[in-house]
Amino acid sequence: MTGPLGGLLVVDLSRALAGPHAAMMLGDLGARVIKVESPGTGDDTRAWGPPFVGPEDARESTYFLSCNRNKESIALDLKSAEGADALRALIAGADVLVENFRPGVMARLGLGDDELSALNARLVVLSITGFGHDGPEGGRAGYDQIAQGEAGLMSLTGPSPDDPQRVGVPIGDLLAGMYGAYGVLAALRERDETGRGQVVRTSLLAAIVGVHAFQGTRYTVAGEVGRAQGNHHPSIAPYGLFRTADGPVQIAVGSEPLWQALCRAIDLDPATPGLATNPERVANRAALIATIEAAFAERSSAEVLAQLEAAGIPAGVVRTLDEVYAWPQTRAQGLVVEVDHPTLGPIELPGPPLRFFDLEGEERTRRAHVAPPTLGQHDDAVREWLATT
Repeated sequence: MTGPLGGLLVVDLSRALAGPHAAMMLGDLGARVIKVESPGTGDDTRAWGPPFVGPEDARESTYFLSCNRNKESIALDLKSAEGADALRALIAGADVLVENFRPGVMARLGLGDDELSALNARLVVLSITGFGHDGPEGGRAGYDQIAQGEAGLMSLTGPSPDDPQRVGVPIGDLLAGMYGAYGVLAALRERDETGRGQVVRTSLLAAIVGVHAFQGTRYTVAGEVGRAQGNHHPSIAPYGLFRTADGPVQIAVGSEPLWQALCRAIDLDPATPGLATNPERVANRAALIATIEAAFAERSSAEVLAQLEAAGIPAGVVRTLDEVYAWPQTRAQGLVVEVDHPTLGPIELPGPPLRFFDLEGEERTRRAHVAPPTLGQHDDAVREWLATT
C-alpha cells in the first residue's frame, strides 16, 4: 500500500476500539495491518450492535466497521501450538505490534517484553490499557465511559455540575488510539537511528488527562476546579450556543475586535456596563446570553448566520450526522470513502482525517482504501505469505 508508512507491517492483536483505532490510523498511512482475531467470535466489536447490516448469515456490526478499515484478518487460536507459532512468525517479521490487553496478559501468552525483544529486536510495541500499566490501580479494566468519569471529563461535560454527561463518542478510546499511533511514529523514527524497537505505553486515563488543556492548568496553576456549564465557554464570552427563531447557532467571539464587530451587527454598545471586557462578560454571562438571544429572537438561524458572516463573526449551525455526511465540505475533504466489502458490497465509511500534498501543492495519490475484513477473510493468504517468508 502506498503512503508514508508503505512497506511497514503492523500486527494488530487488539480488540474493541482504542487499539484497533491506532492500528487503523497506521493502515491509513500505508502500513500493512494484519488483524489477529479469535476463531469463531473475533474482535469484541463484531458483536456490538444493533445496528447490524448485511445478509442474515453474514451480519456485520457497524461498530466494527468504524475502526478496522485497511486491515487483513486472520483467525488464530493463540492457545494452540499452530496459532502460537503463526503469531510468532508474524511478530518476527513485523515492525509494529499493537495490543490492549490488561497488564500481564501478554506475559502469560509467552510474549512479555523480553520474549518479544528476543523474537524481534526491531519491534515497536504499542500497549494500551485502561488506567496505566503500573501504579496502585494499574490493573483495572478500562472501558471508555468509566474512564471519562474517572479522568474528570464527565465533570466538565453537561448542562450543569449536577448532571455530568459522557461525550457522545468513546473519546477516551479514540484519544488513546491517536496518542498511541503518535507514539509509534516517534518510536519508528528513533529506530531509524538506533536500530532497536521499544515499548510505547498509554492508557485511556492518560489520553483524557492529556487533553484537559486549559481546564487542567486552570486547576494546577490557578486552583480553580472546572465544572460543567453547558454550551458556553468558561473563559471566553460570548462563545457558545444561542437560540434564534427557528434553531440554535454557535458563535465564537475570541477577541475584542470581534466583540465590537458583533455589537455593530446587533446594535449593541460594546461599552455597555458589565459587558465591556471579556472578564466582565464571563462574570455576567447570563445577562450577555439574554441580550444576544433577544437580538436573534425574531430572525431565523439562516438570517442570523448570514448577518454574522457579513460582519466577520465566526459562527455555525449544529448539524446532525446525516447532514454532516451529505455536506459538500465534508466530502471535499475526503472524509467519506467508498470501499467494496466482501458481503455488504459498496459501502461508505468515515474517511481518514489526513491528506498529503507535495510542496508544489499537488495532492499525493494513494491507493483506494480497503473495507474492514470479515472474520478470517485472509487466513489462507496470510498463511501462504508466511510460508514463503
